[in-house]
Amino acid sequence: MNTITHTGVTEAAKAYDHQSVIFDELYGGDTMIAWKRARVRAAAAAGLPGNASVLELNAGTGEDAAWFAGQGHRVHATDVSAGMQEQLIVKMEKGGWRDQVTNEICSFTELAQLKQRGPFDLVFSNFGGLNCSPHLDKVLAELPSLLKPGGHALLVIMPSFCLWEFLMLFRGRFRTAFRRFAGKKGAKANLEGMSFRCWYYSAASIRKMTREHFTITKIEGLCTIAPPSYIQGFDRKYPRAWKWLTEKEKKYSGKWPWRNCGDYMIISLQRRS
Repeated sequence: MNTITHTGVTEAAKAYDHQSVIFDELYGGDTMIAWKRARVRAAAAAGLPGNASVLELNAGTGEDAAWFAGQGHRVHATDVSAGMQEQLIVKMEKGGWRDQVTNEICSFTELAQLKQRGPFDLVFSNFGGLNCSPHLDKVLAELPSLLKPGGHALLVIMPSFCLWEFLMLFRGRFRTAFRRFAGKKGAKANLEGMSFRCWYYSAASIRKMTREHFTITKIEGLCTIAPPSYIQGFDRKYPRAWKWLTEKEKKYSGKWPWRNCGDYMIISLQRRS
């Protein structure tokens, strides 16, 4: 059993607890975030059997859990934030998915203590939740025991270099431009006024962490050519540019160097039998 410290996770839980009631109101209608989710979901659906069992880490308010349930899959949705779990339950009940979606308050740093252990067809974590720990290697080491032989993991992780952030250097935003170079000490992140720390990981480091039990089947960049959603309103202000950039990203996101320099990496792994 791996012992994992909770550095970063506790602070992140407090931030997301604070925002849980209004989280969907703040972000649910954002078309740039909807585009990101569609990209991730397309990657998650690839090769997933019908009526699959999914373990979701950092499930938040259940946006992705609801989508998986709507596709006919069964989801065990976990999160360290009790507030987010409360909103998830409400969402599942309103959507009629409560029979398909179970939930458990559990940090991804405590997967050894997870009550519902599957085994699952897919382990899924979206939008950089796993970046809230400096011990991603120990977290990933727990995944094989939760997956069926040949099962998949789809992890959306923030890489150690983001081209869009680095370009902020030319606008004088030096802290943003260099924050992913913070190394082992991590970098401060902010959620609507509440701060916590994040750590960033290269594709090479993920390969090293997973090579014993997994084969990486694909790495795609997300918001690598198209701008990240925190450049708010870009799609409305510049609709032609947004359309052109998203089309280019769809074409090139799996190719070097674009797969390694986005706001996120979509990493598809398969457990070896």
